[in-house]
Amino acid sequence: MAHVLAVANQKGGVAKTTSVASLGAALTELGRRVLLVDLDPQACLTFSLGLDPDTIELSVHDVLLGRLSAGIVVSTTADGTDLLPATIELAGSEAVLLSRTGREHALRLALADLLDDYDVILIDCPPSLGVLTINGLTAADEVIVPLQCETLSHRGVGQLLDTVQDVRRLTNAGLRVRGVLPTLFDARTAHSRAVLADVVARYHVDVLSPPIARSVRFAEAPGTGRSILATAGRSKGADAYRRHARAIAGLSTADEIPARRSPPPAGTPAAMTPAVAVAVPITAQGRR
Repeated sequence: MAHVLAVANQKGGVAKTTSVASLGAALTELGRRVLLVDLDPQACLTFSLGLDPDTIELSVHDVLLGRLSAGIVVSTTADGTDLLPATIELAGSEAVLLSRTGREHALRLALADLLDDYDVILIDCPPSLGVLTINGLTAADEVIVPLQCETLSHRGVGQLLDTVQDVRRLTNAGLRVRGVLPTLFDARTAHSRAVLADVVARYHVDVLSPPIARSVRFAEAPGTGRSILATAGRSKGADAYRRHARAIAGLSTADEIPARRSPPPAGTPAAMTPAVAVAVPITAQGRR
């Protein structure tokens, strides 16, 4: 049965979509069957993986309203992951769901028929604490909180954790916070380090290591319809997401499946051929 993870933060621009696309591609490299769910009406994940939201006829909107089963709507992406795509119509789903009994469980029920078809399901939640995000948290086993290490992003963590507590109490008692994932991180600044330290001390959550460093490579990837693992597979950002994927997959150094890398240019001497990175076990920091 699939392990379901929601990636959520009500603040926009903190690399939720980038994290879902990159983790999905990295888990696929490890041989996992992965489904990505675009739960954001902006459809950034759908666009980033090579589908045009303006031309898609069937989307997660139809699934949430019970018009179609999720399996009919799923598309395959160039990265090898499957995708439950979104369109702008998803913005109207919230208004419709508000009038329905059991609205918080719409996504969980829709995904029930797919749980045996995948190893991991990753949900890209919208930048809000509305019905769609509640649906993502209700359907998930764990939630990952991407955190841009700046003051405004920091303020939203507490609100999200309060929402997680409500979800645990009302709709999903088994929901766990996997941890905070530092994104757009600049270790050279004292501010980034101070914000991260304060989050740990204030909310007693784990910080997932390594942090995702700021890089223009992440901004370039969506234009190609691929994740950074395809467009800049040897970059530090791609390797960081590979390490997080290994942790999600429960792989240790001994049983790691090597990540696929692009072959070296023709004529490259053997001594210059880059070695496949060895996984470093990730230990959670903070308190469980």
